Amino acid sequence: MNARSGFWRGECGRLRAEGVLLEDIAEQFGTPCYVYSRSAIIGNYARLVNAFPKSKPSFRFAVKANGNLAVLKLLAEQGAGFDIVSGGELARVLAVGADAKKVVFSGVGKSAEEIRQALDAGIGSFNVESEGELLRIEKIAAERGKRAPVSLRCNPRIVATEDNLATGDPESKFGINENEAIPLAKRATSSDSLSFVGLSCHIGSQIDDERAYEFATDSMEFLCDDLRNEGIHTPAINMGGGFFVDYEGSGKEIDYTEYDYGLASLSRKTKLVILEPGRSVCATAGVLLSRIEYEKKCEDKLYWIADAGMNDFLRPALYSAKHRVVAVAGSADIDERTGDIAGPVCENTDTLAHDCRLRVTHGDLIAILDAGAYGMTMASNYNARPRPCEVMVDGDAAFLIRRRESVE
Repeated sequence: MNARSGFWRGECGRLRAEGVLLEDIAEQFGTPCYVYSRSAIIGNYARLVNAFPKSKPSFRFAVKANGNLAVLKLLAEQGAGFDIVSGGELARVLAVGADAKKVVFSGVGKSAEEIRQALDAGIGSFNVESEGELLRIEKIAAERGKRAPVSLRCNPRIVATEDNLATGDPESKFGINENEAIPLAKRATSSDSLSFVGLSCHIGSQIDDERAYEFATDSMEFLCDDLRNEGIHTPAINMGGGFFVDYEGSGKEIDYTEYDYGLASLSRKTKLVILEPGRSVCATAGVLLSRIEYEKKCEDKLYWIADAGMNDFLRPALYSAKHRVVAVAGSADIDERTGDIAGPVCENTDTLAHDCRLRVTHGDLIAILDAGAYGMTMASNYNARPRPCEVMVDGDAAFLIRRRESVE
């Protein structure tokens, strides 16, 4: 298990979340069940804040990673703002008392109603991702007698991760290309209904090459200079998130020292530098707790059929994501075997993990590690399956923070 998680082996090799046995959580709340460690969320967030001592950026947590109200409230208490991509996420952060001025609205498909909702809430910035969006925001702001704060999300032509996680190349559906930035910034600064509040970029997720961040800061610095030459000041620069999480337990860590230097250089040309972490705050702070319903052998292939499926945890099916799986309290009298963890959903892609070495059989509990981000937020009711519950552990106590759905 990741040393930075809130999960570890206690007496007799039994898995704990902080001071609570996962067996006890399963007994009390049932399975499947997402379990989060409060101390791990706080610790992960603090480590990110402390990783940038020179630039001292402001942080906006990416709500799409984990939108549970208890998690959002906890992060707001730590001083985080929020990066949202829908009106529903805006409603969530407002419900926990977040400062609307520290909310950034990203996403390529903002509806007119979502724009009105965000304008009325008084958010800090719309991350504009197309000319059409800018014109729509301007029109709606004029109709409501408001000035909409807009930031231009620019693609710095950097491909630093696998295709389905890359968002900073010129053919991406996200953002605008750099040659569009100056005319759109001019439009924003000359409009009575828009307020140009800065630039933004996000080059993708799971970026494990420190140089990619440096290239991105250089690109944004050049663009900031180009705007200044046109007489346009850039009040804030948002560099997005995408920070690496070691899902496979290799021990790899990213050194953000050079990135911090680059952000500090950037901060000399703007009033505010923003970062938008998501998975790096919550992934290692959560597990998906599941029970083995059956074991099944097909030729030489062993399957453990779990009660959690791809509707509960989509990442393995959608991204071929690899998550470690451990026995919560494996039996010493069962031989260690190699098999796949498959779910009950009627799809061949419903396999949560491949080639696991475990001492488990039917009835045993397993934990899918590093499931605190893009787990419950991507869950669905496919196959008419109710979504699982969510539990927060704080020291020796476990609290239900979202009840299990019923069929009704």
